[in-house]
Amino acid sequence: MTNTNYNTRILLNKSATEVFNAIMNVSGWWQGEINGNTEKSGDVFTYRMKEFHFSEQKIIDIIPNKKIVWLVTDSQLNFIKQKDEWTGTKIIFEISEMDNQTELLFTHEGLNPAIECYNDCSNGWEKLITESLYSLIMTGKGKNVF
Repeated sequence: MTNTNYNTRILLNKSATEVFNAIMNVSGWWQGEINGNTEKSGDVFTYRMKEFHFSEQKIIDIIPNKKIVWLVTDSQLNFIKQKDEWTGTKIIFEISEMDNQTELLFTHEGLNPAIECYNDCSNGWEKLITESLYSLIMTGKGKNVF
């Protein structure tokens, strides 16, 4: 079994600024309850999806229109045995422009096939990034995927 981090890519007919701004609007695409600030480096916010998922993210890197990195500082995934599997992982958004399109590369560093939540979590991210975030970027409204 490989130890590859989960990632997915989407190509968009929008500017890097539009993609960046949509990602920063976390509650517009990450479905669940978001509390805290998501605007600048050092901000801390929590995410909760009912009784199943809690995580706390700290924004550790922002390069406007290019990159956003969140460090997961705490997690409680109630659907697996090792409930803190996300703690210490990084969620990375990399934006680049090419051929009149903008590419978004999403990586959850530390979410790999060797951990228990990989299948459920990677499926969740796939829907959130390729459907909800994509919809927010393209139409101004995130899509309910859960």
